[in-house]
Amino acid sequence: MNKERCLLVVSGPSGAGKDTIVRLMRRRCPEIEMSVSATTRAPRKGEKDGVHYYFLTKECFEEKIERGEMLEYVHYCGYYYGTPRSEIDRRLEQGTRVILNIEVVGAARLKSLYPQATLVFIKPPSLEELGRRLRKRGTEPEQMIVQRLKRAAEELECEHEYDASIVNETAQSCANQILELWERRLCEN
Repeated sequence: MNKERCLLVVSGPSGAGKDTIVRLMRRRCPEIEMSVSATTRAPRKGEKDGVHYYFLTKECFEEKIERGEMLEYVHYCGYYYGTPRSEIDRRLEQGTRVILNIEVVGAARLKSLYPQATLVFIKPPSLEELGRRLRKRGTEPEQMIVQRLKRAAEELECEHEYDASIVNETAQSCANQILELWERRLCEN
């Protein structure tokens, strides 16, 4: 088996349901591991360093970029987000199935580095529904939600660059579709 096929990248607008879908996938297949990204934003309520993200200072993050320790990164809404190289290479070497939940720019970079990886774009049913979901979370001020909706419209233009694009009508159905797609790709010659 090509070890790169053990890598699944999910992307989509903020509020599209990526975290919920990944959680459902891992509940069904507990052997799947989640890559932990790094960020310079502050932890949200309940988030733990090394579990949800590696919370780094801006200076530390930029040093990791300089040393080539980040596979991909993006500056988004005033913060850095990225994937430490060690998070992926160690797991792929072991043949462990791993999911990355990253931005569209990072997904393109990962596909160039790991061409056999599976990339899935998760879409909300509509931008209106996405706005409702973001407001329902209650984690950000309206100004940030407006920024995220503008960014979502831009991200939707990139969905053709993915192996599949799936509308998140229901999280469970979306999770099942992604797992089925990934299983097929893992079995390809």
